[in-house]
This record gives sequence, structure tokens and C-alpha cells, in this order.
Amino acid sequence: MDLVHNAIEAGSDHITVDIHQDDAQGVLELTVRDNGPGMDEALQRRVLDPFCTDGKKHPERRMGLGLAFLKQLLDMTGGTFSLRSEPGEGTRVHCRFNPGHIDCPPLGDLSGSLMALFSYPGSFELELNRSRGDLQYRVYRSELHDVLGGFDDPESLSLLNQFLESQEDFHGETDP
Repeated sequence: MDLVHNAIEAGSDHITVDIHQDDAQGVLELTVRDNGPGMDEALQRRVLDPFCTDGKKHPERRMGLGLAFLKQLLDMTGGTFSLRSEPGEGTRVHCRFNPGHIDCPPLGDLSGSLMALFSYPGSFELELNRSRGDLQYRVYRSELHDVLGGFDDPESLSLLNQFLESQEDFHGETDP
């Protein structure tokens, strides 16, 4: 979720999240792409340093642990991390987790996390591409917003949650 929040706060208006899971192959991949302002090489190095922050996003903090912590987790559990960004071209973060490693955290409540992302305030498009094995689905925030009439009331949020749970249940999030 932090990667998407970072993209929104950086000014992105289109964010794509790809989540690919293949239990038979022991694969869990996450890619987040945005059309934000991008980063030069110096800033890319700084965002991977847990003891540096620009002081703008959270003025009271002196550290920015997000990407650095994610990269460390992946390094410690046999996963991979890549960050690609160009000024004016947006940013792409790709993570390949090693779900077979004992210290790799479980995926958790994916539908709940996705609901929080889709209902995050602001004017942006979020495209989710989710696959598990041979099954897949794609959903856009704008389509959900149009169908539900917004994300401001409990009934809409409940329907959003039910929809996302149904997609994940159908695609196997709930293991037997």
C-alpha cells in the first residue's frame, strides 16, 4: 500500500498495480508503475536509504523506512527488488517475493488492502491486474467509483469489499 500512497503523494494520476501469484512455481510478484514526476539517480539512492528523507512528506520524521525496509525484507528472504525511474517518466517498482522462505510474510488480507487502496481519497486512476495461476482479473478504480457512486459511505465500501472478496475467493485467496 505504501508504494501506491507514495505514487499518489508524488502527483501521479495513473497507477498500475500488478500482483502475480503462482503457488505451484512458488512465485509472488508485485509491480507498481506510475506516471508521476519520476526520480533522478541521486533521489533513487536516497529513497533506498532508511536514514534519509526529504522532510516534506512527514516533516516530523528524520527517516524514511518504506522502500529501504521492503528491499531489506526481499534481500533477507531470497527475493528481488528493482526500482526504475526517470525524471518526467514516472517510476516502476518490481518485487519478487520468495513465499517458501520462512521469514517471508504471508500475503494477508489482500481484499481488505485493495479496498483501502481503491477508496483512498483523491483524483487518480488505479488499475489492478491480479493473477493467480491461470486465473486473472483486472479492475479500474474509475469503474468501481462509477458503479458504486463513490467511496464515501459505508454501503459503497461494503459493496466494494464484497466485490473484491468475491474476486479473491474465486481466484483462490482462501486456501483450503
